[in-house]
Amino acid sequence: MKISFTTLGCKLNFAESSALGKALLERGHTRAKKDEPADICIINTCSVTDAADHKDRQMIHRIRRQNPDAVLIVTGCYAQLKPDEIAHIEGVDFVLGQNEKFHLTEFIERLEAEHKSQITDHKSPITVSAIREVEDFHGAYSRDDRTRCFLKVQDGCNYFCSYCTIPMARGKSRNPSIASLVEEAQEALNGGAKEIILSGVNIGDFGRSTGEHFIDLLRALDEIRVQNTEDGAQSDFRIRISSCEPNLLSDEIIDFVANSRHFAPHFHIPLQSGSNTVLKIMGRRYTRELFAERVAHIKSVMPHAFIGVDCMVGVRGETAGCWEEYVDFIESLPVSQLHVFTYSERANTRMLEMDLEIVPQKERERRSRQLHEISARKTDAFYREHEGYQATVLWEGNKKDGLMYGFTENYIKVSCPYDKTKVNTFERITVQLPH
Repeated sequence: MKISFTTLGCKLNFAESSALGKALLERGHTRAKKDEPADICIINTCSVTDAADHKDRQMIHRIRRQNPDAVLIVTGCYAQLKPDEIAHIEGVDFVLGQNEKFHLTEFIERLEAEHKSQITDHKSPITVSAIREVEDFHGAYSRDDRTRCFLKVQDGCNYFCSYCTIPMARGKSRNPSIASLVEEAQEALNGGAKEIILSGVNIGDFGRSTGEHFIDLLRALDEIRVQNTEDGAQSDFRIRISSCEPNLLSDEIIDFVANSRHFAPHFHIPLQSGSNTVLKIMGRRYTRELFAERVAHIKSVMPHAFIGVDCMVGVRGETAGCWEEYVDFIESLPVSQLHVFTYSERANTRMLEMDLEIVPQKERERRSRQLHEISARKTDAFYREHEGYQATVLWEGNKKDGLMYGFTENYIKVSCPYDKTKVNTFERITVQLPH
């Protein structure tokens, strides 16, 4: 059967869709080409905000219009949280929860044995299990091109922050063994990947299922060796750590990255608010003082490190005074980029039960714009600081306007005239920025 995959949301979703697509291809199915009608359309959804839910619904309608005769299966976080809502969308045939999506191959094989009319008249289109009771970990890694691989090392979350639905959408924190992840990473690198990004929901919490520790995973991955098949020499590669909670990003981890063979000086740390009052309302497990200590330690041992920060604006209880504290704190941090999210009320979250000041929507949008402006300034300053810096770029295969692009170890995006021989190779350069 011809199958199309549409994925929304985080890199973890993309890694899982890649693994599921690979499994279906191994069973003899084919991937529908662009603009080619599919027999089965699978949409892997996100539900981190109301805006994400809206995009999911738009995509469901679009895919149905493009594939009127296909079986339409919706899965992912939105499907886990609001299966009944999705089932009532015209054109949706099946809704599969987070755990059920990893049995897609068996599910589709059952569908093949049925006639289309029987499928669409199915009495129970929803199959969603209680995700908090799920113990299974389903591994995945994806290749977004020949260069980069997203390796899923952890799933779920036990934190239950007051504004967040992820624990209900993804289940409890769980992970595979270090040994199995080393095997997957080795396979990806042997297949030609030159960069691995460690992905998960709360990767610093690694070890809940196996009694291991995140730092031990980093050490094991750093010991991997890849031989060049042409001359037998060691092939280079690098590893990036995706978002890691500040209370879990220990000095030990930071120092290890600074002295490792393969880990890039690149961190992504969720802050969410620069006000201790709001952090407490959110149920975060750190203070802004601890966050500042983490950033300062990174910069002390890796002065050229790129630090990305997640910031949320407009949550309940974020008074004008709290917002002023937040902005002042962000301005004081030597970080490189802000990823800004505007708060939206989510059903079944504790924040809705709190008697707190509600930030008007227009003010939320204004605060978002303010942080985006700060982010642009900080990113520009980071780039300017590194003009003339000696760095190693990994060139990617995409070509645009005669140019190819790549990122340095500390995540500075650079370009040069397209040269096919450079694709998926490292090159030592002097960072030069356009003026």
